[in-house]
Amino acid sequence: MTATMERSSGGFWARLSGPLKVGIIFAALGIVLAIVGILRGMVPLNPLSIFLALLISGGSWGLVSWAVATAAVDVDRDVAEGDKWAEGTEGDQGSEGLRDTASSVAAAPNPKSKAQNPKAPGGD
Repeated sequence: MTATMERSSGGFWARLSGPLKVGIIFAALGIVLAIVGILRGMVPLNPLSIFLALLISGGSWGLVSWAVATAAVDVDRDVAEGDKWAEGTEGDQGSEGLRDTASSVAAAPNPKSKAQNPKAPGGD
C-alpha cells in the first residue's frame, strides 16, 4: 500500500468538519434505533415502509444534530472573535463615547411634540 493510498483512505474522516462528523454519528444512531423498531414489529414489513423508517429516523437525527453542532461551533467562533475584539479595544472608549451618545439622544427631535403633531392633546 502506497503512502498516497494511506492518506486518501484514512484522510476521509479527518477531512470532515466536526459538525458533519456529529451529524453522521447521530444519523447512524437513528438508523440503528429504526432497525430495532423494525425488529420489534413497529414498522410494516414492506420495503417502502422500511426504507422510509430508515430515511426519516437517520435523516432527522443526522440533520438536527448537524444543525445544533454547527450552531455551537458558530457561537464558539463568535465568542472567540468577541474576546479578541474586546482585548484589542480595551480602554479605547472612554467617557467621550458616552457623552456623544447622550448628546445625540438629547438633540434628536421628539416625534410627539406639539409642533410636529398638531393633533396632540393640549395643542391649538
